[in-house]
Parts: sequence; C-alpha cells; structure tokens
Amino acid sequence: MTEVWGLTGGIATGKSTVSVWLKAAGLPVIDADVIAREVVAPGTEGLRQIAATFGKLYLTAGELDRKQLGQLVFHDPAQLKRLEVITTPLIQAEIQRQLAGYRQKKVSVVIIDAPTFFESGYLEALTDHVMVVATDVATQKRRLMARDQLSADDAQARMDRQWPIEKKAARATVVIDNGGTIAETRQQVVKWLDMSNLK
Repeated sequence: MTEVWGLTGGIATGKSTVSVWLKAAGLPVIDADVIAREVVAPGTEGLRQIAATFGKLYLTAGELDRKQLGQLVFHDPAQLKRLEVITTPLIQAEIQRQLAGYRQKKVSVVIIDAPTFFESGYLEALTDHVMVVATDVATQKRRLMARDQLSADDAQARMDRQWPIEKKAARATVVIDNGGTIAETRQQVVKWLDMSNLK
C-alpha cells in the first residue's frame, strides 16, 4: 500500500527547502507548484481560458505574465476565485494522475507538495498524513519580502490569501519548525526520515 503524505506550510516558511531534501532522500514528490505552472504553459487549455477570462493584457509574448496576474489576484479575492475556477480542476486532475501512477508501481511513500494544501479543499482526502513547515509570522513576512522583493503590504496580501500558519500546524501530523537555522530544520527532517525508516 502507498502511504501518501501532504507537505505544506505558509508562503516563505521553507516548505520548498524541505521538499528538496525529501527528493534528495529518494522520496517521490508530486509538486503542485510545478503542475500549476505546467497547466498554464504556452499552448495549454489553461492559458487559453486565462486569456479568455482576464484578457490578453496578462500575456507577454504568448506566455502568462505571472507577476501582473499576481498583482491582480492577490489584492482581490473575487479575481483569485476566478483564476482558481480555471486552474484548480486542471491541477487536481494531474495530481491524481501522478498519484495513480505511483500506486500502480506500488511505491511505499509519496509526498504531495502543495502550498495551499488545506485551502484547496480536495488534497486532504488524497493523503494519510500531513507535514507542515512552520515559522513565526514576523519571520515569514520578513523572508517573503526579501525573497520576492515585496513591500510589507504586498507580502501581507499574499499571506492573507492562505490560512494562518498556526491553523495549518494544528491539523498537521508532523510540524517542522523552520524558525531557527537551516541546520536545525534539516535535523528535524532527518529525524523524521529515520523514524519513518525512509532514508
């Protein structure tokens, strides 16, 4: 039987770093962020629907202008909802397709890496356990501003589109505290791998 773990966190809490370590340990990772980009790549049905819904203004040289669309949707929940109506079914179908492939191969553990794991409304039903990568809100905001060169308001707007990190942590099977050094975070992941006999 394939055991399915969800991996999530808040924006800029360090989830992607943990995901890289899990991949390096040999665990198969279904990456919802990668899939989200693939379903709106040039020539896809997803991109065609976005252009039809939001206008060609959000395309640059046939590609999605992610920054411009981000400015729109992260400051307007109604516009975000319009985008999710297009992308969510496409992302969900691809996650389920990949998961079915791993189950067919009888892989023992699969990770579904998704920033909006709880918010999506369908991923909890696909998983057995959830790992949340967490940090305090002030650290999260500071890291996000530095990483994406955002103003405090823009960073807060993006954080506000996700559940608060403490709400996610409360529903986790395992919480990885990424408030300290990178070495301390890695130690927690290694310990989890050891305990789960996954290394």
